[in-house]
Amino acid sequence: MSNRFSDTLFQLIHSLEKAEKRHFKLYIKRSSAKEELKIVQLFDVLDKLQEYDERILLKKMPTITKTQLANLKTHLYKQVLASLRLLKTHESVDLQLSEHLDNARLLYNKGLKTQALRIIEKAKELAKEHQKFNTLVQLISLEKKIETLHITRSTTDKTQILANEAIEISEHIDRVTRLSNLALLLYRWYVINGHSRNKEDEKDIRQYFKDNLPLNVEAVNGFYEKLYLYQSYCWYSFIRQDFLMYYRYSKKWIDLYNEQPSLIEIETGHYIKGLHNLLNAHFDLRNFKAFERALQQFRAFSKTDAANRYDNFRTHTFIYINSAAINGHLMKGTFKEGVSIIPEIEQKLEEYTMFADRHRILVFNYKFAMLHFGNADYESAIDYLIRIINGPLDLRIDLQCYARLLHLMSHYEMHNYDIIESLMKSAYRFMAKMKNLTVVEEAIFHFLKQSFKISPKLLKPELEKFLDKIKHLEKNRFETRSFAYLDVISWVESKVYEKPMQEIVYNKYLQSKHR
Repeated sequence: MSNRFSDTLFQLIHSLEKAEKRHFKLYIKRSSAKEELKIVQLFDVLDKLQEYDERILLKKMPTITKTQLANLKTHLYKQVLASLRLLKTHESVDLQLSEHLDNARLLYNKGLKTQALRIIEKAKELAKEHQKFNTLVQLISLEKKIETLHITRSTTDKTQILANEAIEISEHIDRVTRLSNLALLLYRWYVINGHSRNKEDEKDIRQYFKDNLPLNVEAVNGFYEKLYLYQSYCWYSFIRQDFLMYYRYSKKWIDLYNEQPSLIEIETGHYIKGLHNLLNAHFDLRNFKAFERALQQFRAFSKTDAANRYDNFRTHTFIYINSAAINGHLMKGTFKEGVSIIPEIEQKLEEYTMFADRHRILVFNYKFAMLHFGNADYESAIDYLIRIINGPLDLRIDLQCYARLLHLMSHYEMHNYDIIESLMKSAYRFMAKMKNLTVVEEAIFHFLKQSFKISPKLLKPELEKFLDKIKHLEKNRFETRSFAYLDVISWVESKVYEKPMQEIVYNKYLQSKHR
């Protein structure tokens, strides 16, 4: 991925669409008496640069010194944001509420208390309608301040209602905060570690979930409380590889939006993430027909205004749909078809380089490698795996481990026996250090090591023994993480039955589909 977006102002300008750039020019020229503003010149120069280079920038603006440039960039950054706020306020309830709150404060500071209270009342209705309780707290706080410091002729009943309202909302926000914290920290655990590796991980996650889940779950009410509760259960079950529970809560997540469709426009990001999790749940359970229906639903959503309103939503919709498309090929064994879509995905990822996080790129590189491995293009698989192996180790320790194992298996397939022994020692040490060695991985290492000592004629019986051993582990929950990351059973079967791995997986798909 490119590092050309290294400057925050440069990033912001290059994220703008044509209409947003046009609006900025009109906005800045209206607010200035000068015809040629320096910040407009700076905007135009940055817009035309392919990558940020301060030396080129100063050459193109010879009247500006380096010190002036820093101040000019700060001013331009603020003006671009002000222009965007003006243009986008009508599209966002949050921005509308923020504008109402700012206006109420301005009017109050001018001594126009009654006008301020009218705006607050209007904003409160909007906040309640869209369940924006964090802003509602600020609105009530300002309203209480006005009522406490001034005689506004409000009735005693209204004052009591305001006090009760403040307590009720405070309790609601406390529940939302606790649940959203739980969802966030569980997701963080997964991003760092992946699935639970052993009984110790399982015990820790269970205890953490129990300690941080609000005691009275039955009292959970309202969209956001339920949303974060379902998210918490999603990550909890996904980490533990309880895929049936993962599916149930992913479905509950999406059902929330089905019950209140208007919230798709308000909380689009959470809806996109929910669809992604529902697709993952169908993939993990091999619900082939349901997977196709959910993917079709996601593709249809990707064409809506809500999905395309902001770069963030557009990017994540693209990422999750294509991640699901790859999962579909991995699930069906259509590896060759999967490989054919890689160039287009990579091109789009380069286009979205500002918005795609490292975690998503890491996952894509692993999926690309798996497609190439299944397609028997081991050299290309190695190219993608090297990107993971040589990258930072702060994300997805699980993928870091399985990338090394798949890298070893790719070299084994290419008969690079001169380097396999050293690769095997390195991969084994790394997985042992990361506490990522299960019975399945131990069996893979043992087989690869033993295979060098066996003549090709005697290899097939050893492969059959190896296959029998790992097949018995397929239903063990602490071993299934190995099969989720690496279809080692199909790989061994392809060798035992002397068929391409693609054919083995595809035949399994056909059999499961018609059950």
